Amino acid sequence: MTLKTMTEHLSCRLLAGSMDQELSALVYDSRKIVPGCVFVCIRGASFDGHDCIGEAAEKQAAAVVVERKVSIPAGMTAVLVEDTRLALAELSAAWFGHPARQLRTIGITGTKGKTTTTYMIKSILESTGSKVGLIGTIEAVIGDEHIPAANTTPESYLVQEYFRRMVEAGCDTCVMEVSSQGLMMHRVGGFLFDIGIFTNLEPDHIGPNEHASFEEYMACKGMLFRQCRMGIINIDDVHAHQVIKGHTCEIETYGFSKEADLRAEDVKLIHKPGYLGAAYHVAGLCEMDVEIDVPGRFSVYNSLTAIAVCRHFKVPAENMKKALRQAKVKGRIEMVKVSDDFTLMIDYAHNAMSLKSLLTTLREYEPGRLVCLFGCGGNRSRLRRYEMGEVSGSLADLSIITSDNPRDEDPQAIIDDIKTGIAKTDGAYVEIIDRKEAIRYAITHGKPKDVIVLAGKGHEDYQEIKGVKYPMDERDLIAEILRSIY
Repeated sequence: MTLKTMTEHLSCRLLAGSMDQELSALVYDSRKIVPGCVFVCIRGASFDGHDCIGEAAEKQAAAVVVERKVSIPAGMTAVLVEDTRLALAELSAAWFGHPARQLRTIGITGTKGKTTTTYMIKSILESTGSKVGLIGTIEAVIGDEHIPAANTTPESYLVQEYFRRMVEAGCDTCVMEVSSQGLMMHRVGGFLFDIGIFTNLEPDHIGPNEHASFEEYMACKGMLFRQCRMGIINIDDVHAHQVIKGHTCEIETYGFSKEADLRAEDVKLIHKPGYLGAAYHVAGLCEMDVEIDVPGRFSVYNSLTAIAVCRHFKVPAENMKKALRQAKVKGRIEMVKVSDDFTLMIDYAHNAMSLKSLLTTLREYEPGRLVCLFGCGGNRSRLRRYEMGEVSGSLADLSIITSDNPRDEDPQAIIDDIKTGIAKTDGAYVEIIDRKEAIRYAITHGKPKDVIVLAGKGHEDYQEIKGVKYPMDERDLIAEILRSIY
């Protein structure tokens, strides 16, 4: 492919050389420069690809793409663009043959609910015979292949590579999580989503190397609605109208509000031995009764979002209802049957906001006791530990404090910080550093009608200690404990 062909839809200016260069590869990591490639100079927080132009020349790169004027070695082609991150997205789409044009693309943004909703949509669409690829926080799914995720939304080159691989695997649809960072860094540039979704917005990802302010965070979320054909938004969220300000797409709404185009009505919480769920009636753009095997009002929102999307693909109501009962997400309110007397679940809640939301939801089921087992990650803000301790102390009847990923820190020091937060409350707690022994304690001390939450690890299958990731899957730990008990 020539540089001229790749830049056909890119606003750029030739600084040196020729646009007729035949290219061997598209590269944005200086370590991967090969002869004949085009190297896109990305400027990051601590590294600037523009500083590697000399290295690119030495490695015989054919061309560079830059966003500022720099010294260009003799014989090298250089193209100037306004933003190299956006250019990388456009170039990646061209390099892989614009695969998104061969897929139905669904992007979900918001603070919470993205992961669960993607799996619900995937489950529903596949019930009608569609083959659906997925890109998200936990993994990318392409056919039978499951690729662990490093970021919620990968770099644009990888997004386009996944799209191409999905097309080659016979997928007709891709559903993906779209993070605010992914939007800000143009990781989903170069194509137009068929459907963009907004779930909700709360203060998160604000700080060094993330977003400078809540306003910036909100504005980045809103970028999705200038890059999709149809926007589906949660009208109940107080920030909804601000998020879609300046949108260029059609808009539909969902929620509990009577103003919503698609509504959840008559919500009932279901509590059976070892089981929590919810049932509700869908009204508005379509009518049906739905039951889901995951608890809470936020689970109603997630499933309603999936319905709002899938109705656009003419999925029959019975398919949607059946698929929603079967949709399960590893580590997201994942119930594990250990007893008929009490309920145990695994969840990824790993900060104060998500833990508060989870425990508040579970309180609505009026458990005999609400037991929360959790720890906090090392090499992270100590404030998070105080906050999570205070949340669990306030909302749980018993907190079991244990290790999460201590990384380079002393696990006991982390626990002591958590106890500082719990001390602000009247909450009861026990501390057991070893996570397996903490889980054993939770199971063996479970009482009738208890709801026990193992929080923080979720889908993770390791524990990081002193730079080493040791295998540790809570599902395996539970199975081992049950075998030793029975």
